Amino acid sequence: MRRKINLYKNIDWLTITIYLVLVLMGWFNIYAAVYNEEYNSIFDLSQKYGKQMIWIIAAIVIIVVIMLIESRFYAFFANPLYFIMLGLLITVLLFGTEVNGARSWFAIGSFRFQPGEFAKFATALALARLLSSHNFKIHEFKNILIIGALIFVPAGFILLQNDTGSALVYASFIIVLFREGLSAAFVLLGVYAALLFILALTIPLIYILILIFLVSAVVAFIYFHDRRDVIKGVFGFLLIIGLIFLANLLFFDFSIIIVLLAAAVVFSVILIIRAVVFKYRFLFAIVGITFGALSFTYFTDYFFENVLEEHQKSRINHLLGIESDPLGAGYNVNQSKIAIGSGGLSGKGFLQGTQTKYDFVPEQSTDFIFCTVGEEWGFVGTTLVIVLFVVLLLRLIFLAERQRSSFSRIYGYAVVSILFFHIIVNIGMTIGLAPVIGIPLPFFSYGGSSLWAFTALLFVFLRLDASRLELLR
Repeated sequence: MRRKINLYKNIDWLTITIYLVLVLMGWFNIYAAVYNEEYNSIFDLSQKYGKQMIWIIAAIVIIVVIMLIESRFYAFFANPLYFIMLGLLITVLLFGTEVNGARSWFAIGSFRFQPGEFAKFATALALARLLSSHNFKIHEFKNILIIGALIFVPAGFILLQNDTGSALVYASFIIVLFREGLSAAFVLLGVYAALLFILALTIPLIYILILIFLVSAVVAFIYFHDRRDVIKGVFGFLLIIGLIFLANLLFFDFSIIIVLLAAAVVFSVILIIRAVVFKYRFLFAIVGITFGALSFTYFTDYFFENVLEEHQKSRINHLLGIESDPLGAGYNVNQSKIAIGSGGLSGKGFLQGTQTKYDFVPEQSTDFIFCTVGEEWGFVGTTLVIVLFVVLLLRLIFLAERQRSSFSRIYGYAVVSILFFHIIVNIGMTIGLAPVIGIPLPFFSYGGSSLWAFTALLFVFLRLDASRLELLR
């Protein structure tokens, strides 16, 4: 049974107000970031701030179109939109224009379009459609594989475009999956993998091996029914290490790392035999976690040395404190922190930022737009921007939780996840707490593709929310 709705009355005006405030603040800060005294009109279409005005007007048109379309359209056409975006991602790889080392743009004259920004929106719709399918069980192994393919196929194409930052955004969908019932073990595995990635770049391998064995023992101790067997297993593992180490002293001359790996292999064979004989399936998981962690550690080192570009490696090393290069890899972040710090409590004033005026911070109108806020509006301005983003995210969570439709709820959490990742990483980049991966600050950074994509992402959810009472079931 359908119920007619008053769209004007049911739409969430608080979210729209926050959106408009952020967009306007972004526009004025773009004006400040690239201000040119010869072209001092904010409406000058030959300058970035003039072009941003056009993008804002176009975004308003997009909003009107989204609101006029029937809400069921977004669920019905979620999969076709997803495959259209995959086609565009493949096409841009073949025929796209390379900008700043990334082949992720279509260029028509002076107009450029980045399909990767819209791919996140399409993936959010497709994921919501999949998870809300009738009788879909998220815990089944085959369904986990389908979810993984849906998320990581577009991420893989974006990675091939050499746009690592946009590809990493897809990891944020783990928040959606966790909300929909995915085991917390997967989230913990993600945290474990991130920890191993950092440690693999900062400490000797032997300490990582010890950590991996300790984590496996703790997992076994927590989940295994008979704790005494776990204790016996730990002592058995130490005994095997001792015997192999003694044999190594007498007959061989291998490193201690080889000794530990050999002991892990021998002990794993014993565990697998025990699992088969006594039907302890959990032992397979322990072996899998251990060797998965060992493989991931090796892959991390290989990935860092052979896949990442030199500037990406330098940025990560600078972030982790492995190397210091304030005039090279760390230049952007160093200048950004100087700009934010120089703003003090209330800032230097609109158009008065010296770091901004003399172009000390590269990409200040896009990836590093937040440092313009810090320099010209100070602690007060940056706090206001962060509070607005926090209120926006909390409001979207509230809206998602009140949905009657599972599709709308899941899509709402996908919106929150994408925005949260962009906000936390972009602001983290400008203050040196996150690696510089080149992703925009939502609704703030210069660029038509990002503004339109974030606008579509947000307002499709607001359209779904406005229609939440349309269907009674």
